[in-house]
Amino acid sequence: MNLIFDADDTLWENNVYFERAFDEFVDYLDHSALTPVEVRVVLDELEAVNARIHGYGSLQFGRNLQHVYQHLSERHISEDDLRVVMSFAERILEQPIELMPGVAETLEYLASRHELTICTKGHFEEQTLKIDRSGLGRYFAHAEIVKEKTADAYRSLVEARQFEVDRTWMIGNSPKSDINPALEAGLRAVFIPHPRTWILERAAIREVPGRLIRIDRFDALREHF
Repeated sequence: MNLIFDADDTLWENNVYFERAFDEFVDYLDHSALTPVEVRVVLDELEAVNARIHGYGSLQFGRNLQHVYQHLSERHISEDDLRVVMSFAERILEQPIELMPGVAETLEYLASRHELTICTKGHFEEQTLKIDRSGLGRYFAHAEIVKEKTADAYRSLVEARQFEVDRTWMIGNSPKSDINPALEAGLRAVFIPHPRTWILERAAIREVPGRLIRIDRFDALREHF
């Protein structure tokens, strides 16, 4: 059996740090009329466009915050303002890697029985650093960092690693990036929901009878594999 794992918000916490940075940004913006939810809508719209062009990662998030600040600020914008806004995102890089409950023990168990692979998207150096800092790299035979997780990306990974499609599972928290494209590529999938999954990663899950497992905690993987 070949098990492919998402990283952010599956193996370790991630989006919570972006949410905290956004909260700091809203406080700094201090808009007289727009609510935090309305500011978030503006940011989401920008991120949806820029992700396709510039990709993901903390520093790209910071640049997106700067663009929103320039668009919405009600006061004179200085270079110091833009540096402060970027600092909210830069601090994300300094956060400790907080593993999800049961991850290390479960990966140790699974690695003794199956070949494990990480497949994550985002900025290459940033994602590589997270893997290194997590201490989980020893459990994985391979790590794949891609610009987007599409059905074609999964097909390419399976072909390159010479996996049997019907014996390969994608495990993650994102319907948009982990579950739906993997199922489209003919893989099987395990959905582990996270309460703070990024809004742009949410979607209705494809229902493919016999190919999808839903569990509510990471260590439940031991019951299936």
